[in-house]
Amino acid sequence: MSSPTEAPVGESAGAHTRTATDPDRSLARSRSPAMETFTSTAWRRGSAYRVLARLRSPLGVYTVPLVVLVLWQLASSSGWIAPEFAASPVQIYSSAVGLWRAGLLGPDLAISLTRAGAGLALGLAVGILAGTVAGLWRAGEQAFNGVVQILNTVPLLALLPLMIVWFGIGEESKVLLIALGAGVPIYLNLFAAIRGVDRGLIEMAVAAGAGRWRLIRRLLLPGALPGLLVGLRFALAYSVLGLVAAEQINADSGVGFMISQAQTYERVDEIYLGIVIYAVLGLLADQIVRVLERALLTWRPTYQGS
Repeated sequence: MSSPTEAPVGESAGAHTRTATDPDRSLARSRSPAMETFTSTAWRRGSAYRVLARLRSPLGVYTVPLVVLVLWQLASSSGWIAPEFAASPVQIYSSAVGLWRAGLLGPDLAISLTRAGAGLALGLAVGILAGTVAGLWRAGEQAFNGVVQILNTVPLLALLPLMIVWFGIGEESKVLLIALGAGVPIYLNLFAAIRGVDRGLIEMAVAAGAGRWRLIRRLLLPGALPGLLVGLRFALAYSVLGLVAAEQINADSGVGFMISQAQTYERVDEIYLGIVIYAVLGLLADQIVRVLERALLTWRPTYQGS
């Protein structure tokens, strides 16, 4: 007969044994056939959905524009769209080849890209600097925010006559108009992104001993990077809009000038060619931002759609 003191020891040992085997039982349950079947089925379904999504959009975001081009060409070839109303994609391509071989399209395209690049660089430099200062310091906000909000509500075409009065009809007015179009959205998005950084993270960094400049360099600026890239996407788009406005009114070269000349001589194919060039520039700008997002935001996994 066991003593009263032996039972607790046995029970304790048994309890200890059961506790030691609990993780093994949990592991066995986690590796049960039902769980493995569920995981395998979910993986296969996810793979099937990805394959079907790829088949539905084999070219990604460019699938729908390509389908529109094909339908446009079919409608033009069948006579549903009159040539004087809209040139077909084949006619636009033939016009582009003809102007290129004649030495007219290349110089106009180079001049437009030079103007857009210069205006974009100036607008980004001023917008990023002003947005950073305004986002980090209230004095910067008071200095820049009011002016930028005013410029944000004034159309670019309304500023064009003033640019001509101030700077003439030379390249300065065109570049400054493009710079305004690019600088305003980059400022607004960067300012909002810096002010949108989680205050709790800032307090944690300060409690950990981070100084002012370390806080800016390691937390505020990296945290504002997604907003900066959103602003860059808008800045690229608005620089193209500024280029259109600048070249179609007071230019003697460039894609906008080519469109104006085509309008004068009723060359519908060349008008559409200029529009297509602007559209391609917009698609390239979006692709550039997508590449930057994949390269710079690897630390920030986000929802990519189902």
